[in-house]
Amino acid sequence: MELEGSSALVTGAASGLGAATARALAAEGVHVTVFDLNEGGAKAVAEEVGGGYVAGDVTKPEDCQRAVDQAASGPPLRIAVNCAGTGWIGRVIDRQGNPHELGPFELIQRLNVIGTFNVMTKAAAAIAKTEPLEDAERGVIVNTSSVAAFDGQVGQLAYSASKGAIVGMTLPAARDLSVVGIRVLAIAPGLFDTPLLGMLPEEQRRALGESVLFPKRLGDPARFGQLVVDIARNSYLNAEVIRLDGGIRMPPK
Repeated sequence: MELEGSSALVTGAASGLGAATARALAAEGVHVTVFDLNEGGAKAVAEEVGGGYVAGDVTKPEDCQRAVDQAASGPPLRIAVNCAGTGWIGRVIDRQGNPHELGPFELIQRLNVIGTFNVMTKAAAAIAKTEPLEDAERGVIVNTSSVAAFDGQVGQLAYSASKGAIVGMTLPAARDLSVVGIRVLAIAPGLFDTPLLGMLPEEQRRALGESVLFPKRLGDPARFGQLVVDIARNSYLNAEVIRLDGGIRMPPK
């Protein structure tokens, strides 16, 4: 798919993988709308990439519609990338024998799963209205899963469930949207050097990098953005979950 002259909506793009994706797409001539709850960060990234921004919550359908409408108001909206999300640590029962609380579990599903669903469905409706390109393609949606969907560690019950749901949505969404020429894929990143891991002591960060099969380092978010660009360009990639993890297989803890 030709990227230059199109528009993209990227959620969670005020930092981390989302910001790297916004930069990578903008470098290819894509007009990017940054959608994030962090208004200051969203504005800064939007100014950096020459795009627009919307401050909002992916769990709120009205905010998602507002972001999609803005992204579709300029060049044709052909790309939507869902990077908004977070994690949670909690065992099925804790060391005192208390059960996992429902509240945190629901919160993670709302942000990681329902947030992705909200943006995917509303973006798909907008992309479906664009003029078709070669092979009747109209665009692509890329969602963010995690290696935790396959290698969930101790305490990752809520997080793994949410990222497994992203995997489970990929094929049916791709099948649903094939009739309007929209592809759907997911990326399952491993250990990336994001602000979340940036809060860890350097010794712990080095140890995490050493656990990667090869290369033995934390992933560079720019590589995530590069893969999004490659997915968008390659029109024969569809209905797939791509692990981007340096070959790591997470241990139990």
